[in-house]
Amino acid sequence: MAGRSYIAALALVCLCLFYHLEISAAAEFPVGDSDGWSFDVGNWPNSKTFKAGDVLGIQIRQGAHNVVVVDADGYNSCTAKSGSKTYTSGNDKITLAKGTSYFICSYPGHCDAGMKIKVVAN
Repeated sequence: MAGRSYIAALALVCLCLFYHLEISAAAEFPVGDSDGWSFDVGNWPNSKTFKAGDVLGIQIRQGAHNVVVVDADGYNSCTAKSGSKTYTSGNDKITLAKGTSYFICSYPGHCDAGMKIKVVAN
């Protein structure tokens, strides 16, 4: 009898925990939607809500663009520091950390023409 009471109590505790936990899977966002990583991608994040663990799917024309992880200064000045993480495959996935992430295209003139995004993940 004590075994059944223990199991029932344990089941009740588990149900209460699941009720109070917010369980959500990471979402994947194709950057730029159908336009992809393009010159007018800068406003793309504005209508979206991102969470830590969400994934940015970046489609680029290989050899024509890249995606470089930068800090706020690099974003504002359109410059990447030597050794910055650079994505060039044409089909990259970037998992967001909590906070603000900045990405630019480091090809000459591309960032200045609007090929950059700032993404805030909660």
